[in-house]
Amino acid sequence: MKYYFLVFLCLPMLLFSQATKENIEQLFEQKQYSKAEDILKTAVKNSPNDPVLIELLGDSYGYQKKWDEAIEIYERLVEMDDHNANYHYKYGGAMGMKALIVNKFRALGLIGDIKRSFNRAAELDPNHIDVRWAMVELYMQLPRLLGGSVKKSMKYANELENLSKVDGYLAKGYIYEYDDEPELAEKFYKKAIEVGGSLTCYDKLTKLYEKQDQPLKAIANIEKSHKKHQRNAMHYQIGKVAADYNIQLDKGEKCLYLYITHYTSKDGVPLSWAYYRLAQIFKHKGNKQKALEWIDKALAEKELKPFKEYKEVILEM
Repeated sequence: MKYYFLVFLCLPMLLFSQATKENIEQLFEQKQYSKAEDILKTAVKNSPNDPVLIELLGDSYGYQKKWDEAIEIYERLVEMDDHNANYHYKYGGAMGMKALIVNKFRALGLIGDIKRSFNRAAELDPNHIDVRWAMVELYMQLPRLLGGSVKKSMKYANELENLSKVDGYLAKGYIYEYDDEPELAEKFYKKAIEVGGSLTCYDKLTKLYEKQDQPLKAIANIEKSHKKHQRNAMHYQIGKVAADYNIQLDKGEKCLYLYITHYTSKDGVPLSWAYYRLAQIFKHKGNKQKALEWIDKALAEKELKPFKEYKEVILEM
C-alpha cells in the first residue's frame, strides 16, 4: 500500500516534468531560448534534483552562448551522476566553447579539464559518436605544445568509422582538409557520399571545392545533391557560386529565380541574399540597371553593410 501511495504522490511531479520537457523542446525549435531559460529556472527551483530539467536548463544556456552558466549546470549534473557519458560530454563541450572566447592564458587552464571530460565520456560510452567528433576536432585545433596531434585525431576518426562509416569518412575528410591535404579530403568526402549521401556529405565536398577555388566542381556537386534531395536551398547555393566566381551566369540566374519563387523560411538563407546574388550576376553581365534593381530589393529587405558597399560598386560601373 505504501509503495502505491508513493507512486501516486510522485505522478503529478513526473507529469509536470514531462509536460515541461515537451514545452521546452518546442521553444528550442522556435529558438526562444531566453523564454525557455525563464521557465526552466522556476522548474528547477521547484524540482532541484530533476536531472532532465537541469540538463534542459544547461542546454538553454548553451544555445544562448552563456558558457559560464552552462558549465556550472553541467558540472552539477556530473556531480549528480559521474557515470553519465552525455553529462561529461556536455560539460567538456561548454568548457571548450568558453576556451574559444577567453584569452589564451585562461584557455590554457581549461584544456586539461576539457580533455578529461571528453575522455571520460568516451570511456563510459564506447558508442558515443558526438564525443568522438569532439575529440577529432579538439586534437586537430589544439597547438602541438598543448597536445594537438593528427595521430590522436585519426585515432578517434577510426573509432568513428567503426561506429558509423559515414561519420568516419567525414571525420577523415575534415582531418585532411584541416591538415591542407585537399586531395585526400576529397577522397574521403566522396566516400561519405557513396555510403551515406546525406546533405551534410554533399555540403562538405562543395565547401572543399569552394575553398580550393574549384567552382565548376562545386556546382556539379550541388547539382548531384539536388538531383538526390530536391531541396530549394541548393538553387541558392548554385547561384551563389556562379555569382562569386563569375561563371555559368545564366544557370546561376535561373537557379536564383527558382529559389525566390519557391522560397520558404525553412530554406535558411533570407531572400535578401538571393537578391544580392542576382545583383552580382547582372553586374558581371554588365547590366547596370538590373544590378541596381536587385541590390535595391536586397536593401529594402535589410540594410546590411555588404549590400550597401556593393551598391557603390554598381554605381561606379
